[in-house]
Amino acid sequence: MFQSVRRPDLLIIVLASAGILMVTMGIRQSFGLFVSPVNTSTGLGVVTISFALAIGQFTWGAVQPVAGAIADHYGPRPVLIAGLVILALGCLITPLISSGFGLAVSLGLLASMGSGMGSFSVLIGAAARRLPVESRGAASGIINAGGSFGQFVFAPLLQKLIQSIGWMGAIGSMAIVALAAIPLVSRVTGTQPALDAHGVHNGGLKRAILDALKNPSYLLLHAGFFTCGFHIAFLVTHLPGEVGLCGLPPNVASWSLALIGIANILGSLIAGSFVAKYRSKYILSVMYGSRTLLILGYLMMPKVEWTYYLFAIGLGLTWLATVPPTAAIVGKLFGTRYLATLFGLTLLSHQIGGFLGAWLGGISMSQFGDFTWMWYADMVLAALAALLNLPIREERVRRAVTA
Repeated sequence: MFQSVRRPDLLIIVLASAGILMVTMGIRQSFGLFVSPVNTSTGLGVVTISFALAIGQFTWGAVQPVAGAIADHYGPRPVLIAGLVILALGCLITPLISSGFGLAVSLGLLASMGSGMGSFSVLIGAAARRLPVESRGAASGIINAGGSFGQFVFAPLLQKLIQSIGWMGAIGSMAIVALAAIPLVSRVTGTQPALDAHGVHNGGLKRAILDALKNPSYLLLHAGFFTCGFHIAFLVTHLPGEVGLCGLPPNVASWSLALIGIANILGSLIAGSFVAKYRSKYILSVMYGSRTLLILGYLMMPKVEWTYYLFAIGLGLTWLATVPPTAAIVGKLFGTRYLATLFGLTLLSHQIGGFLGAWLGGISMSQFGDFTWMWYADMVLAALAALLNLPIREERVRRAVTA
């Protein structure tokens, strides 16, 4: 399945990228575990905390095209290092915060900016430009799996730390982890020139962006990815609250998030291998459609521990496994020269959906006392995303031929 990245020099690039994403995504995707303890400690209220995390969802997406453009122009090394430092800073100052505004700055802006600068657009863009064409699909799956593995590791670890040393000590520990990942940056960026320095576009970054925004397939891809962001942000922020409403202990939520992460490792690897065999738009359509059925099944099942664990495994198979086929479509449409920027714009659409998913979830809880209407909205949006991906004009997969 992954013979195309088995060469040691290529494997180092891919695994180092996956390691950085493991840290940035593992920390970021576990912030929902802090909603209840921060509310208990500060009395800020679920809506205020949800709004701060919703700002973080949008910030993480908004920084992606900017970070991608800087990386495309100056190289990814300074972007990745700065991102890890800013992520650590956001985690460090959060325990000092006692207001909604302060929380919006620490977690909503700083931590999310740092995580975004060390996330998909820069890492996949940097790796793609140092890998041969036949290795990029598998590589994107492995890199994406690194983010999922981070969620699997960090969710239960943070829950244990919150219970043992308190939420302040737990989030401070994450700052140390972020700084410890800095040595991996040199493995990703290296010293060799990019294998593909030009790609499809040679009219500059501005022309590449303008051409992309006029492309109907690119816009349809954005619409589907918007739904993905809504879905993921709602769940990662409010799944602990949903578990609490059912009278189950907090560890059910942390283990559910961990199971999502471990299942998405498998899902990401499968998606990465499928990119080389099937059209990515069909892969995405099946993934989004499956979410509609999973949510419907969840709503019909009794709310016990194993319901959440099975639901988490089902969701995890497609959780962020949408990234490899989405990045593949962007690369097919526009080449890799400005992949970090153009895929960053797609991630911005993802996080606009993420902002609404996190924020509206808090409002639903405040106004109605549960998340019922959010589940219905999530089902409808997932079904629409499945349909919107089908008209994307994507060239047929070209089978690799060994000389």
